[in-house]
Amino acid sequence: MLKVLLALAALVPFAALAAGFVFTEWKTAQFETVYPNIGTRTDIGGYALNSVDLPAGSDADLPPIVFIHGASGNLRDQLFAFRKPLEGRARLIFVDRPGYGYSDRGGAENDTPAGQADAIARLLDKKGIGRAIIVGHSLGGAIAASFGVRHPDKTIGLLFLSAATHPWNGGVDWYYDLAATPVIGTIFRYTMLLPVGLDRIDSGSRAVFAPNPMPRDYVAETMPGMILRPGAFYANAMDVSGLDAFVRTMAQQYRQITAPAVIITGDSDDIVAEEIHSVGLKRDIPNSELLWLKGVGHKTDYVANGLAVAAIEKLAGKPRDLAGMAADFHVPGQPQAAAAN
Repeated sequence: MLKVLLALAALVPFAALAAGFVFTEWKTAQFETVYPNIGTRTDIGGYALNSVDLPAGSDADLPPIVFIHGASGNLRDQLFAFRKPLEGRARLIFVDRPGYGYSDRGGAENDTPAGQADAIARLLDKKGIGRAIIVGHSLGGAIAASFGVRHPDKTIGLLFLSAATHPWNGGVDWYYDLAATPVIGTIFRYTMLLPVGLDRIDSGSRAVFAPNPMPRDYVAETMPGMILRPGAFYANAMDVSGLDAFVRTMAQQYRQITAPAVIITGDSDDIVAEEIHSVGLKRDIPNSELLWLKGVGHKTDYVANGLAVAAIEKLAGKPRDLAGMAADFHVPGQPQAAAAN
């Protein structure tokens, strides 16, 4: 595939590449004007992580909670899902992972979930947060699991939402490998990616939610198109293309996790194979609970938001019958969900 793409790139007129570069620079600036940084950049040792830090209210009943977004996202994704049901109940930290949103990428250590977990741990130190509940969606689940292994003293509990955490058979979409390739990947990211990718923002977002409906304001509120900026997509490509190799080693350490964990997954997830990742987490984390939801796809953070909040409450020590809630869970127009495992 790469040889074919190299041959095609050689046929693209220089003028077309130049036009793509100019358009990419203009559109990147437009993105950042329409969607300015709503967080605060914090230096964590030579580079900055960006985060939205919402304070606990006077009647807060939960400990600090950290939200880690998945691939192709930014902090707005989890902020849009969890701000309304949780604001005031706890100190809420929504993080742009290294290289995403308005965070710097940092060094090569951040090419792995372990390095990103360490970066988030340093951010918590800077913010004076000793311990927190860590919530990871999709690829953010690999960072959450790494956090639990590497920073047990900072981990109250772990919530995995449609997490990607274990090795799988097969590769990733071709454009991730291409974008991470030296030279030709740079040309691709700075000239072709954004003009082509713009047409797929809405359809791609709907595909991530499938078979469930996407919230009407999701694209406008979370702006997934920000990932098409060349630097952000490079970080994304490095993370996605390197994930399988990383978890082949890291998954062997999940048995070291001592914090309680809740794993929520849909049985209709076409993005992450739940029978590999979620089942693997249940097998590997000693104190864990797996909740299966029938007819639910990849966006359990939105489609099963109430159950996710209840899981956070349980990790905080509150009595919650998560298995019963999962058994009673309904997606509109679909039959009752399967019971939890």
